[in-house]
This record gives sequence, C-alpha cells and structure tokens, in this order.
Amino acid sequence: MSFNLSKISLFVLAVIASRPVLSEDKPTQKDENDIEKLIITASPLGRSVLQSSTPVSILSGEELEKNQSATLGETLKSVPGVNSTYFGPVSSSPIIRGLDGPRVKVIQNGLDSSDASRVGPDHVTTNETSTATQIEVLRGPSTLLYGSGAIGGVVNVVDNRLPKTRQDTTSGRVSALNDSVSNERSVSTDLNGGSGKVAWHLDAFKRKTDDYDVPEFALEDGDIVDTIDNSDIDSQGFTFGAGWIGDDVTVALSYGRLETDYGIPGHAHEDHEEHDEEEGHDEEVIEEAAVFARMKQDRVQSTVDWKNLSGLFTEVHWHSAYTDYQHSEIEEGVVGTTFANDSLESRLWAKHKAVLGWEGVVGLHYTNSEFSAFGEEAFTPSTDSTNAALFVLEEKSIGDFLWQLGGRIEDVSHKPDNDFFIDNEVDADFKNLTYTAASASAGFVYQVNDNQSIALNYAFSERAPSSSEIFSNGLHISTSTYEVGAGFDLVIDDSDPDDIEFAVVQSSHEVDKEISNNLDITYRIQADNLQMNFSVFYNQIDNYLFQQNTGLEFHDHEAEEVHAAEEEEGTPVYLFTQQDAELYGFEVDVDWHLNEYLRVSAFTDFTRARLAHSDDNNTNLPRIPPMRLGAELHWEQDNWHAELGATHYSKQDEIADYETQTDGYTLVSASFNYYVPLGDNDLTLYVKGNNLTNELAKVHSSFIKDVAPLPARSFVVGAKYNF
Repeated sequence: MSFNLSKISLFVLAVIASRPVLSEDKPTQKDENDIEKLIITASPLGRSVLQSSTPVSILSGEELEKNQSATLGETLKSVPGVNSTYFGPVSSSPIIRGLDGPRVKVIQNGLDSSDASRVGPDHVTTNETSTATQIEVLRGPSTLLYGSGAIGGVVNVVDNRLPKTRQDTTSGRVSALNDSVSNERSVSTDLNGGSGKVAWHLDAFKRKTDDYDVPEFALEDGDIVDTIDNSDIDSQGFTFGAGWIGDDVTVALSYGRLETDYGIPGHAHEDHEEHDEEEGHDEEVIEEAAVFARMKQDRVQSTVDWKNLSGLFTEVHWHSAYTDYQHSEIEEGVVGTTFANDSLESRLWAKHKAVLGWEGVVGLHYTNSEFSAFGEEAFTPSTDSTNAALFVLEEKSIGDFLWQLGGRIEDVSHKPDNDFFIDNEVDADFKNLTYTAASASAGFVYQVNDNQSIALNYAFSERAPSSSEIFSNGLHISTSTYEVGAGFDLVIDDSDPDDIEFAVVQSSHEVDKEISNNLDITYRIQADNLQMNFSVFYNQIDNYLFQQNTGLEFHDHEAEEVHAAEEEEGTPVYLFTQQDAELYGFEVDVDWHLNEYLRVSAFTDFTRARLAHSDDNNTNLPRIPPMRLGAELHWEQDNWHAELGATHYSKQDEIADYETQTDGYTLVSASFNYYVPLGDNDLTLYVKGNNLTNELAKVHSSFIKDVAPLPARSFVVGAKYNF
C-alpha cells in the first residue's frame, strides 16, 4: 500500500473542474446537515466547522440516526479518518488517524466519560449514541481545553441532559428498531420541556440482543461457526436534568444511570471435569464457561454559566462532573475481576473582551481519578491519578485570515498501590510519579474566495503516559494477552530454546512523556451544489508508547500441573514499549448534488504508521486500519428517501511482528425511508440492509479479528417519531 499523491491530486482537480456545471440552487435532503450552521459545542468560541483550522466532523440529525450502533466506535466508523477497535458488537472505541486508547479523549458534553474504555478494548464506552443530539470529532487548538494528551483527537458526545435554553412546550422523540443479525430490540426516548425560566430533560433507552450471526468461516482449530457465542447485550439507562435559565445566569444539574451486561466474545475459561464412562474408565471432558461483563455507572454533571458581564471578562463558565463507574467480569455467577473508577472533574474558564483584536478564553482544569482493580485476574494496580492544568485559546481575524492559537500546561501525577505487586510476587515499589506536560497549537483559516478556504495547523503536544501503560503486569483475560507496562523490563532466559522463560522486574529507566509534532493542512470547497474537504497530515511522535508482541508466551503453571500430559497453549506477552514513530496520511470527503433528486457522497482515508528508528527490518506499528474508499447514491422525492452504498477496505499487509495480514473486503448497504406527515410532527418508517453480499470481514485493528468478524447480512426495520 502506498501514498499515491498524484492520484489524489488528479481527483481534487477533477472535483474543482466540475464546479462550473453546478446549479445555483442547492436542494437539501433530509439526511443532510447544513455545514455552515453546525456549531462545534466543544469549542468555547462557538465556531462552525468551516471556521476550524483543522478537520472537524459532526454527526447529527438523520445522519447520526443512520449510523447509530450499539457502540461509539461502530457509530463513528464511517467518518473519514475514524475507525473502530471492534471487540465484537459489544464494545468498540474510536481510532483517529491510527491513534486510540488514551490518545483519543472521549467526553460527554465537554467532560471526560471517566470509564475504563481507555484501559482495554473489551471495556465499553459509557456514551450512549441513541440519545445523543450530535457527536463531534475534532483536533487542533480546541483539544487543549480537554487535555494535552489528546494527540489523536477529541470525541464529544452531546445531548440535552443540561438544559440551557427556555422551552415552554414539551418536545421529543421516540424510536424503536429490530436488527435481524442479532435479534436486537432497541427503544429510546428523548423528552424536553419547561415553563418560564425552568427547563427539564429526560432520556432513556433499552437495548437487548442475542448472539450475532457471521458469514460461515473456520476457526484456527478447524471448527466451522456462523454465530459468535457470548456476544449478547442487555443494556439500559436514563438521564434526568433540570436547569434554571436566567437572563445572565444559567444553572443546570443532571443525573444519569447506565447498566450494561454483555458477553465477551472470543474468550471463555476451560472447565475440566472427570466423567465415568460405562466401561468404568474416567474420561476428561472440557467445557467452556462463558465470561460476561457487568458495567454500571452513575454520573452527576453540572454547569453554571455567567454571561453579559462587565469588565475584562464577558462570560464565565464552570462545568463539573462526578462519576462512579464499575466494571466486573463474571464467570458462572462469580465475580472474577472488578475495575472501578471514581472521578471528579471541574473546568472553569472565562471569555475575555478583545485585546488588540484577539478574542479568546483562559481557564483552569482539574481531574482526580481513583482507579481500582481487584480480583484474581486484575492486571493493573489501583492508582490515584491527578491532573491540574492551565489553558488559553485565542483567535484573531486579519483580512481573509482567521488565526487560532492555543496553549496548555498541566501537572499529572500517578500514585499506584504497591500492594498489588507484592500480592503478585513482583519485586516493584513505585513512588508517586509526576509529569509536567506543555502543549501549544497555532493555525489559520484563509478564505480564498466565497466558496474555497485553506486551513493549516501545527500542534506541539506532550502527553504523560497513563497509569495502565506504566504499571500493567498480568493476564488480561478478555484480550487473551499478558500485559507488561513500560515501568518494567523483561529478563529472558533462552538457554533452553524449547522452554524460554522470562521474569518481570521493575525498570531502572523512567517512562518518558510522548512528544508529538503534528502538521495538518485542509482544503475546503463549499459551493452551491458541492461540498468537499481534502486533508493531509503528518504526525511525528517521540517516545511513542505502544503494545509490542514480544513473541514470548505466558503459561499458567498451576493449570499445567493439573494436566501435565497436555501441551497447554500459552498466552502472548505484550510489552508497552517506547520508540519514535511517524504517522501520515490523508482524508477526502465529497458531497455532490447531481440534480433535485440525486446526490452522491464519497470518502477515502489512509493512514501509514511506522517506527521512525528501529534496529529491526520491520518498522510497522501494530493494528493500523487499512485504506478505505466508500460511496453512496442518495435519492429523495416527495416522502421517499433511498440510499445505496459500498465501502471497500483494502488488504492490510503493512503489519508488525507477530501480526497476520487481513484480507480486503467490500461492504454493501442499502436503505429506504418513508416520512409520514402528521401535522407539525414527524413519523419515519425505515428498513436498512447491511453487508448485503454477506462478506466475511475481519477488522484489522481488533485484538480478536480471527474469532469475531463483522456481522453477516442483516436487515433492520424501525420507526422514529418526533414531536
């Protein structure tokens, strides 16, 4: 796979050359958004997508409902530059330009989700997309408000849980669907109302699925499967919020509860039992006990906004959240491991008057996270982490240029519970680790003419490593890996090639900060009937932290002693390693109205990620998504809307050591919507077909790609009612 710039250049020139034949009146289809009116709520200056110096994608309205999935990663995977970790249909987090984990900040209405999804791909994000009003994917200066560690980007899930506008009538929506591939039954509702200065919000959802079907394929042991066992979901939640909206002061408070039980596909413990046979001999029978996860979260969120102030500062905002999160892995009704996270986050910032033409905000940001892990299969110690930061974001218009500057300095500390290592017979004693991370960003948007603009942004970011990247030391059951943090070294005894042993010892070297230098250039066209974005990026990261497959295997010797006659398969050992890396690529998306009834949308994206300096001949980074190319034809007339689309995923053969290639595949989809007019209200009936050719599709970025491919052909029927 190669970065063929000439082909992309020809594509862009072809699009530009087509502009004169476009009509002057732009029709709007129901699944479209007016990009000029899409305001980035995560930006404190209230800028639109077109005013950002770096690419920003927003899913909202019909487009968000069309892409909705049970997980955040799958909901966003059609956004250019965004892929999914895909741990089956039960859990997936977004990957932005090849970066995931702690490098991608996932927030809810501007504040961290505070779950354990950054610790492992088997942990679900606690962001429910069925009740969201829009989802924003952004990077650049605005990300500095949320943490300099977000070198991959920020995903902001926005809903109405904190009312900020007066509403004298009751409005809302109700939706329901059924998906044939897993017999999914989902219902959700979103209600908003108020009287005078008081407003309220209530949303709720319920989702239940069975194990999902896949195209028939063979596992490594030769077994043929067409259903992925242990991939069911039982999830529900609600949020209630209320606000007092004054002329100059707004106060809002919300409480949300989320509960999810879900299977962990691709993994089960083996139970060994002896059974008497009729001949009188004992025969061992191996049965697999399914493991499932139970996640609960309680979240309280508040806002206090002061506006129309006199003096230097015209607005002051104070947003806070307290989250009580718990994730347990359960086998045969017994809790094996529990991960918990109690977090408190608060952000105070103020918008100032123009000073020499510069408008902007300054603020303080504080987060305390008490993460704990306990149980026989806990692989990381309980850790108390604190983050305190000062940030600034400024903008100034000079002629056709809009300049954007940002800066942040933060202090990060991790205090682990060393009893974890004592209990696991590991010789380690970590002191309180502290990091000071400084970040800055500078960019501009140049308005070439009424229809075209060029945006450029440079960002320098320092990221302190997360606690799990430093302190992990143990068997991670769900991903079937043995994880060793960067705070440790492996001492290998290979004197016997048939029985290589290793020991884990505390490293004498400190785990360094990641240092990222990212350059991003975007060219935009916003014409009457054409919308196009073309972005290229280059990201050079010093001390890049990644999980490297060492080629070693961990063996449970206690289990082997019980069954010494069997040759037990070991668990691969993954070590968090630091090495310089570079990532570069491009994203293109086009939306073109052919006439009053037809429009074509298309996108392509590509990320190349490799180690910058390596003694090994193989410099590829692991689990990097392949190049994609997708297109959709949209037809709309009267109350009918139909779509036919296909997305091709290229073969991924730029792989790291101990990785396997992933074949390319094409996913074909179609949908039909009928809009029933009901006075001032809306009823939409729809049917969607996914993977219509029943393609066997494996996600290269997934830890369990060979045992849990994407779903088989499916049909979704549903209804949405807005009032």
